[in-house]
Amino acid sequence: MRDKAKDLRRPTRDDVARMLLWKTISDGHKSGDVAGPSFLEEVARDIVIGLEAQGFDERESYDVIDGLIRKYADGLFPFRPKRHLKRNEPGEPGGDPSR
Repeated sequence: MRDKAKDLRRPTRDDVARMLLWKTISDGHKSGDVAGPSFLEEVARDIVIGLEAQGFDERESYDVIDGLIRKYADGLFPFRPKRHLKRNEPGEPGGDPSR
């Protein structure tokens, strides 16, 4: 299943979740008005409530979320390219000779 997803270049649930979280934080931070920070506070509170329901500690959950907000707030794209998903051209090492 994993090989098929790799061949299709299909993102995992975690890939999508990371991108969604980064986009939510960076857009919320750069909105430039009061709605951005209050929106992030509301989202953080909702996330912590969900994490607490799973048994995680409230303070520790906020610490992790605060760290992610600090990391993603500048809006810079924080992810490295997934080199294993790059399509090689025919003739390149690892390229598909049938294409």
